[in-house]
Amino acid sequence: MQMGKLAAVLSFTAMVMTAIHTKAQVIATQNISLEAAKKVVAEAVRHAQASHAPGGAIAVVDNGGYLVYLERLDGTFAASAEVSIKKANTAALFKAPSAKLENSINGGRQALITVGHTFLQGGIPIVVNGHVVGAIGVSGAASAQQDEEIAIAGSKVKLD
Repeated sequence: MQMGKLAAVLSFTAMVMTAIHTKAQVIATQNISLEAAKKVVAEAVRHAQASHAPGGAIAVVDNGGYLVYLERLDGTFAASAEVSIKKANTAALFKAPSAKLENSINGGRQALITVGHTFLQGGIPIVVNGHVVGAIGVSGAASAQQDEEIAIAGSKVKLD
């Protein structure tokens, strides 16, 4: 009798484990490629030059916020490279323009400062087919507004 119960329990356990295994899912995500990041930066550089930006560092990160590509224009201050990466990282991880978060802080949500990201205008998510695949960050142009305009121009490049 004990062996029958043990066999039934083991059989039930095996069925449950199989059911759990078959219901497990892997989520496919899209991420920006190096080639696509270079296209984004090339468009941002074109816009910066057409807008007579005095300089600028332009960074593209993947959807996890990690650097894929960085270009620093001549005449740009050295720290702009780091700031552009951090703006892009913030936009990718929050899936929102970094200016939105800067505006939240300016509007009274100072607790956001403790999160450890860079909440400065100039980071824009890169969206393909409704999914954030990365982000672009710009720092070192004539103003924060120009940083954002350059980032927006780059983010609008058609990616496949």
